[in-house]
Amino acid sequence: MKTDTSPKRFPTSPEEWEALIANAPETAPDDPDCPGALPDSDDKVIVSRSLGDLKEKLAARRKRGAGRRPKKEQVAIRYSPDVLAAFRATGRGWQTRMDNALREWVETHAA
Repeated sequence: MKTDTSPKRFPTSPEEWEALIANAPETAPDDPDCPGALPDSDDKVIVSRSLGDLKEKLAARRKRGAGRRPKKEQVAIRYSPDVLAAFRATGRGWQTRMDNALREWVETHAA
């Protein structure tokens, strides 16, 4: 005989998520053993009553702030093996040191 203590199935369809969200309590339980109920974690809580609204709020949280752009650009480039070996031999942070060396060269050779 199967007991009722078996783990519940994780929702997979949007309808199941909608039902789960709609039936969720308004506030977290006052349980000190529940990390989501601690006062210092309130700034990380997202309250939503629909899956679409939840997705929008999560997407907004992942965006960078206004006026913030990536500071560096990713490119594919080829260097001589000896140049790479020399920078890699300096240990962690070799890419930053290589960037600084290139920046210094650009500043000294500016037209």
